[in-house]
Amino acid sequence: MYEPRVLSGMRPTGALHLGHYHGVLKNWIRLQAEYPCLYFVADWHALTTDYESPGQVQKNAWDMVIDWIAAGVDPAQATLFVQSHIPEHAELHLLLSMMTPLGWLERVPTYKDQQERLTDRDLSTYGFLGYPLLQSADILIYRAKYVPVGEDQVPHVEFTREIARRFNHLYGRETGFEDKAKAAVKKLGTKKARLFTELRGKYLEQGDAEALQRAQALLDEQQNLPRGDRERLYGWLEGSGKKILVEPDVLLTEASRLQGLDGQKMSKSYGNTIALREAPESVEKKIRTMPTDPARVKRTDPGTPERCPVWSLHQVYSDEARKDWVRGGCTTAGIGCLECKQPIVDAVQTELAPMRERAQIYLDDPTLVRNIVADGCDRARRLAAETMRDVREALGLTYA
Repeated sequence: MYEPRVLSGMRPTGALHLGHYHGVLKNWIRLQAEYPCLYFVADWHALTTDYESPGQVQKNAWDMVIDWIAAGVDPAQATLFVQSHIPEHAELHLLLSMMTPLGWLERVPTYKDQQERLTDRDLSTYGFLGYPLLQSADILIYRAKYVPVGEDQVPHVEFTREIARRFNHLYGRETGFEDKAKAAVKKLGTKKARLFTELRGKYLEQGDAEALQRAQALLDEQQNLPRGDRERLYGWLEGSGKKILVEPDVLLTEASRLQGLDGQKMSKSYGNTIALREAPESVEKKIRTMPTDPARVKRTDPGTPERCPVWSLHQVYSDEARKDWVRGGCTTAGIGCLECKQPIVDAVQTELAPMRERAQIYLDDPTLVRNIVADGCDRARRLAAETMRDVREALGLTYA
């Protein structure tokens, strides 16, 4: 197997807010300490729905990378890059489009859903129909093992697995595959070759999943085995052909518990967000003017926390003692709404202060973030070029 890389991306649609931080970025920050991570600006994906007005894409991209770093994404741990700077994404997308059934694209759940929701745009384009395939190319080009997504994105990862499986089935059947695989086994050494063959037999004949895992682990340990032989043995082990593209697995992420200032999902389209670099005075004003339980018309009226948008913020920012104080004070009118909001103001300001400070360094010297992305693009392109070399070879496009 290849090293268990994690891949994730975000479309550059403007300044990031606390919903992005609690829903995506905190997870990215955790993962970067556990796996080799690649995080990319999905600027081509932004054009699938906003192709008529691309003017803000570049500015949004730089702002978004600054927000990532400000939030705690570490360029020393994770590779940060821009999708359109790696042309191999487009090449793999094109080649995959040659073998992808049209019906597979039309059945992706978000296809019809977004067409019905985004009625103000003409989405009768191939770019929109084909964006799940471009997502697949984004993942497969890096042979990513894990893709962190929410429940709604799981079908996209399953679609990618199907694409990888179809590609390997069509193009992994190289001439003399069986003989080449057996020759590769001998390179493991007598003892390991015997063990590998035994484990393969147990898996293929008895469906022994543990034997499969042990055999894969044995291959993982062979640092000096040529890449082509490694791919052959992974495929031969499972009774298939040469394994060129890696089927990714889902890393299911919890949905953000943070709601917007009006109790709805936090979204720029609802105008209910707090940006990661928002000025302190603006943050305070927004929270202090949040709507509360409509039953509390006067200070002396008791309320119900579950009916108040402020309570949803306490679920994220307050400990149990604080929540007990809010619940007791609200239901008995022992505290007023401004008193209830102040701990949230303090907690959000505490959370955002270091982000503003980290961001300022890159705002003062934009070349810093550009250099980080340039380095990330170099690393990403080396990985992408390795995959494309194998893909072209499998398709007979090497012309050597």
